[in-house]
Amino acid sequence: MLFVTGLLFWTNITALLPTIPLYIRTLGATEAQIGIVMGAFAIGLLLTRPRLGKIADLRSRVLVLRIGAIVAIISPLFYLAASNITLLFFVRVFHGVSIAAFTTAYSTLVTDISPANRRGETIGYMSLVTPLALGFGPAMGSAIATQYGFPPLFITSTILGILCFGLALRVHEAPHVRANRARRARRDPNMIDRLSGQPQTSLKFWSLLFEPRLLVPSLTLLLVGTIFGTITTFIPLFIDDLQFDLNIGLFYSAAAVASFVVRPLVGRLSDGMGRGPFVCIALLCYILSMALLSLTVNPQMLLFAGFIEGAGAGMLIPTTLAIVSDRSYAEERGRLFALCISGFDLGIALAGPLFGQVAGTLGYRNLFAISSGLAILALLLFATRSSKSLGHSLRFAIGRERDVYAIDDSIF
Repeated sequence: MLFVTGLLFWTNITALLPTIPLYIRTLGATEAQIGIVMGAFAIGLLLTRPRLGKIADLRSRVLVLRIGAIVAIISPLFYLAASNITLLFFVRVFHGVSIAAFTTAYSTLVTDISPANRRGETIGYMSLVTPLALGFGPAMGSAIATQYGFPPLFITSTILGILCFGLALRVHEAPHVRANRARRARRDPNMIDRLSGQPQTSLKFWSLLFEPRLLVPSLTLLLVGTIFGTITTFIPLFIDDLQFDLNIGLFYSAAAVASFVVRPLVGRLSDGMGRGPFVCIALLCYILSMALLSLTVNPQMLLFAGFIEGAGAGMLIPTTLAIVSDRSYAEERGRLFALCISGFDLGIALAGPLFGQVAGTLGYRNLFAISSGLAILALLLFATRSSKSLGHSLRFAIGRERDVYAIDDSIF
């Protein structure tokens, strides 16, 4: 049930992926304005993830999942009603809440049901919802927008959100999570009220970022989020300017195929070989993919770059989530997921406005070349700073040493 719920949600999101930049352009926006509006999506993510992560831990994972589905229903209708760039900016901010809620809850629910010794494998299989949706969502969305226009596309997205919410009503938390929460509440009846919404709690939440177990995974995702934000904002515009005879959604479909193939395999292997090597391989994929995009001369090269990027994403996101899972206790997992993924959100938020200001001057090819440089920086950061020392980090990165920050929290 949880898997199908996730599949519907991500189809709702990915159907809009190749079309929103083009929709913004139809309202007369410049590259800089398109970048700002696209980046606004991550503002909603950043503003709400901390609170939603606490709600997931202290009240209910399922409640947060349903909030994400409700926002996914409403947001496409707001796109239809938005008549100018300013309104679209605020719609994008609101839409970001959907991913903040749904992904935080979904990742935490998946980890809750994962045996500790097969955590990477379980996360790998359950995260297949993303490449499956990416495989047909963008192509479907692009086809609908081209054939029938943007209004039918937004209505289709809303219908998918309604179906997602209907299934979310049948999702339930793992029994041991409910039992642990009830025990904590009996020991401290004021726990929930005291830990939700107070300013000092928010400060404490963000201070977790500087803990060694979380800092480097978060910074790695920040750099990759910047790359991802560049792709989602400028790939549709890049393909449109190249005038290739190509459905824009096929770029995302190529990425989805690669992501689908690698996720189960990488998840299973990372349980035995360690997480570090697969993060490094993923970052190498991003380096190559962005370099290929900067040199693209034909549709085949473009699709191959998308395939390599998808392989990188298919390895990086589930493996990073597994690292955070390894380094956290069940009762704090929602907050730590929210915090770590906030690095990815911030990267998306920065990419559009930052690169949108210079896209007209530098050109899209140079933006992708810069993104390749960011991936190199992420690889160097992870390989040298992911553990307690340079030596530990290098050995963890090549799979010669276990994660020294991992917590033995097996309850299965």
